[in-house]
Amino acid sequence: MSIPTPFTTIVSPTTHDLGGFKVRRALPSREARMVGPFVFVDEFGPARLDPGTGMDVRPHPHINLATVSWLFEGAIDHRDSIGTFSTIHPGTVNLMTAGSGIVHSERSPATERAEGPALYGMQTWLALPDGQEEIDPAFEAVSDLPRIEDTGVSATIIMGELWGKRAPVTTYAETIYAEINLAPGGTVPVDSPADERALMLVGGEARVDGFPLEPYALNLLAPGAKMTLSSETGGKVMLLGGEAFPTRRHVWWNFVSSDRERIEQAKADWREGRFAKVPGDTEEFIPLPERPKTVSYP
Repeated sequence: MSIPTPFTTIVSPTTHDLGGFKVRRALPSREARMVGPFVFVDEFGPARLDPGTGMDVRPHPHINLATVSWLFEGAIDHRDSIGTFSTIHPGTVNLMTAGSGIVHSERSPATERAEGPALYGMQTWLALPDGQEEIDPAFEAVSDLPRIEDTGVSATIIMGELWGKRAPVTTYAETIYAEINLAPGGTVPVDSPADERALMLVGGEARVDGFPLEPYALNLLAPGAKMTLSSETGGKVMLLGGEAFPTRRHVWWNFVSSDRERIEQAKADWREGRFAKVPGDTEEFIPLPERPKTVSYP
């Protein structure tokens, strides 16, 4: 007789070794295309790069999505084609809305490179809802985020409403996103009514109703079920999800859209240099790949 678990699906991430650090990609995957509006989920680090080096993600484009950058350690300089310059630090969420199209770069700050930058955090993409995919590009960095403090648990609400508090961050579809830190013996209820929810253990050890979380795996939870997240020795867990999308999203490289032809247009626009430039970072760019690592699955 099988014992039911609180997980409907467990997605083991694909790991990419980028030399000085590893990136673990859970979405998109064959097991799950989306969790709420989340259509792309990367975890990177923890790592410390060699002194004198840094992370350098050259300018590249996006359409029909919003990127969410969240750090546990380190710092990243963000520049984009609408003129934004923002240094991401732990505790601040960077939300970049691509909409009709944006180009950005992400690099380790010069001040971090001498001693060797720390890299540890999350990079996620949110698909924009039907009727809003082509909105104007935008950017916001928000540090005044609500926190939940209780015996053995500390949580930061990054987006949406959880545990009776709402983050002052723009959401285009109903979205939940939080970092949960559990001390040894800590527990916290997972009771959001979101259509789709998932947990990812990104440090330490944790369990859901007694079932252990595999490190860096994306654990999709049964809809509507109330359950308890706990840790015997301490752990860091990301909770994410939101409303289910009624129409499919296609992913090809850095492009997300409900319309495959729109992705083909974006590919041609990038190939022909029709996207805007990034002020302060115009000397380099990432060419359009022939076979990207990020693709949608049937």
